[in-house]
Amino acid sequence: MGNLPHELTSFVGRRREIAEVRRLLSVSRLVTLTGIGGVGKTRLALRVAADSGRAFDDGVWLVGLGELHDPGAVGDAVSSAVDLREGRDAAPETLLVEYLAARKPLLVLDNCEHLVEPVADLAVTLLRACPELRILATSREPLGIGGEAVLRVPPLTMPEPTAAGGGLGHYEAVSLFAERAAMAVPGFAVTENNQDVVAAICRRLDGLPLAIELAAVRLRVMSLEQILQRLTDRFGVLTSDSRGAPARQHTLQWCIDWSHELCTPAERAMWGRLAVFSGGFDLDAVEAVCTDTVAEDEVVDVVGSLIDKSILIREADTAGAVRYRMLETLRDYGTERLQETGEFGSLLRRHRNWYEHMVLRAESDWISSRQVAWIGCLDAEQPNIRAALQFCLTGPREADAGLRMAAALYPYWRVRGRLREGMRWLAQLLAVQGGTPSVGRIKALHVLSVLSGLHGDPEASALYAERGGALAGQLGDRTATALMAEAVGHHALITRDSVTACEHFESSLAVFRTDGNLLYMIWSLFGLALASHADGNRIRSEECHQEILTITESRGESIYRGWALWGLGMGAWERGEHSRAKDLLTRGLQLALSVDDRASAAGCLEVLTWIAVDEGALQRAAKLMGSTEALAQTVGSPYTIYPNLRVLRDRFEQKPRPAIGDRAVETEFRHGLGMRFEDAVDYALDAKGPPNTSVEPGPTILTRREQQVAELVAEGLTNRAIAAKLVISQRTAQGHVEHILSKLGFTSRTQIAAWIVAQTQGRQS
Repeated sequence: MGNLPHELTSFVGRRREIAEVRRLLSVSRLVTLTGIGGVGKTRLALRVAADSGRAFDDGVWLVGLGELHDPGAVGDAVSSAVDLREGRDAAPETLLVEYLAARKPLLVLDNCEHLVEPVADLAVTLLRACPELRILATSREPLGIGGEAVLRVPPLTMPEPTAAGGGLGHYEAVSLFAERAAMAVPGFAVTENNQDVVAAICRRLDGLPLAIELAAVRLRVMSLEQILQRLTDRFGVLTSDSRGAPARQHTLQWCIDWSHELCTPAERAMWGRLAVFSGGFDLDAVEAVCTDTVAEDEVVDVVGSLIDKSILIREADTAGAVRYRMLETLRDYGTERLQETGEFGSLLRRHRNWYEHMVLRAESDWISSRQVAWIGCLDAEQPNIRAALQFCLTGPREADAGLRMAAALYPYWRVRGRLREGMRWLAQLLAVQGGTPSVGRIKALHVLSVLSGLHGDPEASALYAERGGALAGQLGDRTATALMAEAVGHHALITRDSVTACEHFESSLAVFRTDGNLLYMIWSLFGLALASHADGNRIRSEECHQEILTITESRGESIYRGWALWGLGMGAWERGEHSRAKDLLTRGLQLALSVDDRASAAGCLEVLTWIAVDEGALQRAAKLMGSTEALAQTVGSPYTIYPNLRVLRDRFEQKPRPAIGDRAVETEFRHGLGMRFEDAVDYALDAKGPPNTSVEPGPTILTRREQQVAELVAEGLTNRAIAAKLVISQRTAQGHVEHILSKLGFTSRTQIAAWIVAQTQGRQS
């Protein structure tokens, strides 16, 4: 369990450091790896985390902070990394404490140096309240809090000038150079004839991994002796010009300088321009943002050259799409070079324009079969989207574009449970924009009103709805006026004024129906369905849910279709049609799993719990209550948007106790509470829970869903193909494969396939 990335290249050496970090983690709950950029802090932390995974029952979670620039967003970044979603008005630190207090996870906080104070504050809060939590941090300086164990990451081991030949391969720096050189020039090996030159190169580079990797790729165009000569010439300049600064820091700097000088003019220009991206990016983005000084037909060649020179890292996502990434140290260098050209501001604007275009396309295409792909795209592009929004805070004109972006991101923020992030961006952008009346400002106020209500702040929700309504009145725009009517309806719904809610949702729906805006129609239909139900008009409620289902099914949409199935399923349950209700709710649950919509899943599990109570399956009901509660801890549950459901839940929670006793209820509830999301869905779908982990390895060690995934792995299917076959997200498929590997103690898909074959043969015999 966790979110650690797969290693793209082999990990070399560091046995002593790995052992020491693991020892420190066993005696200290906070371990910080320090050292200069390029020394390998992140790779070491990730290797230790991967090796330690089985020691942490609740997963190992990477929190990348290198792209984060807002000190107030550290808690949100950690919440997002552990997949904790917001559903009520509470500080992220409070929600994290509640979520992690009874769990045993490892958090890897990477690149903390520019956020030392807020990271330290959060670490203190979490460590005090969460006794089983461990934190492994990387930073160029310690966090400086009590109980912190600090390990300064040294360079790789290197041979001394007097080292005897014949055995230099055991030195880490030499091994790394040899491996990376062989990747650049297949067939390269360290031999008795060249080992002294390789050792000298490693010494010149002070054993710094990044510097060694940059030098190794030079073998494509230079000999070992030429590389050493260039480094020796530069070392003379270094020793005469770098008094007063750490030598290794200068070593890395001039190694990067050298790599830059050896690039062609087009490659240098591209290096600087690519530095405007945050996190990963794809070729389409490069062509859109970076093609002024580099001809469009040359882009692929230039990007390929930068990959060959180890300036860029090529990655493939779970869908097989190719993306690129630049190490933080090289990105910082590229930014400095770009700023020298005077085009930094214009590149940031082009970057913003590209991602504005992306999120607007996603919004317009949301009610379609491409919705799942858009969610995956926006997941991958979050660092770039945040960087684009940050640029929009630089002035009123830019803020107009930012408001358009933020309003368009509302459906995404909603399904991912990032309410606070959306509210923060919207509030900042509205302040910078300055109050100039525009449709964009009204759309932003609409979203901020709804998000505030979902987050448990009805006063703020009413205030933003009032401001937006006044602006809409000034502009006289029908759609803008209808949006603010929808916001008023939403506020009325969460404050239990169902009559007012129905009036405003009906009003907005009429306009959106005339406009043909399917997304806005669905918002109003869903609000009207809930408000009508609360008002006792169940026929109208079901009509609205059915219309949503008709719209979404015909277009292959997933999120709102899942919510419609939940609403229809609840209606069927209320009429006593248990079979139909279970069919609708399980379909909704499968859709929720496919898009990782945990709020919708919680709603379906809730009603399935009530059905189990009605049917006398009280132990099953108690377990479903626990699994629903587990989801409610990580995401806004259905009664966040429909408070009337809480009354039903409270009533049904008490029913099993007189029949099976408090102890049985508590036992089953705890079992459900400990289920992973995927296991809870599996249990609800086939009435079987995750197996007892004490069972000897055999055919039943996996859940039903994991068994299905394992069999598809054995057939040779990729995660993408498995996801399509089982109608789940690729992220969920990947998670299932990782859980299978962990449960069976395997390290490869080949082992899974062999295990399946053995199980099949065992059953046949």
